[in-house]
Amino acid sequence: MNEQIIIALLSFTGTLIGSLAGIYATSRLSNYRIEQLEKKVDKHNNLIERVYLIEQHEAVIENQIKTANHRISDLENEHN
Repeated sequence: MNEQIIIALLSFTGTLIGSLAGIYATSRLSNYRIEQLEKKVDKHNNLIERVYLIEQHEAVIENQIKTANHRISDLENEHN
């Protein structure tokens, strides 16, 4: 074979291997970053759910306080 053809084939092989290695490395890095973002999103969603439950509990407690205050007022008015 001609020396130029051999050099061209070697250059093509090197370029192909380098490109595939770059694509593989980039893909792994992207997958890692996506996994980290998914973990952050899960933590955030968990926080949102907990805050929602706290707000519900707070509303129940506020209602209980209002009821207790109303009962106290009724008892004070009965006494007077």
